[in-house]
Amino acid sequence: MTSLFSMASMTDVIFLLLIFFMVTSTFVFPTALEINLPQSSEQTAIKPGTRIYIDHEQTIYVSFADSAPQPIEAEEDLLGFLQLVQQQSPEEFIAIYADEEVPYGKLVEVLNLGSTNGLKMVLATKPAPTSAKPAK
Repeated sequence: MTSLFSMASMTDVIFLLLIFFMVTSTFVFPTALEINLPQSSEQTAIKPGTRIYIDHEQTIYVSFADSAPQPIEAEEDLLGFLQLVQQQSPEEFIAIYADEEVPYGKLVEVLNLGSTNGLKMVLATKPAPTSAKPAK
């Protein structure tokens, strides 16, 4: 007695899974902002959950945890966001991702808003390239 195993049902399942992943992958929208961070030789292991982004056009975006960055229209909205962060987690650090073309004054405005609300803020940078020393 020979056992016949039909592969038709298995291929149906494979094709359904393929279609499912193709359809659901179109729902993923990348939220990458074009921000060129300044370089720094010092890096920290702090991974803040709250982030403020300032792009080269001086548009401000904010995000909690892993949520997508949302644009902030006015300084009052940023102040409200910072006060909300202060109420929810006063000990948490807030990372500021400012493009290297952002004027220093704009960055200081955001830092002052955080300071007046008693928040701890850190400036995000990218690592400076290390120069290779020739071996002797």
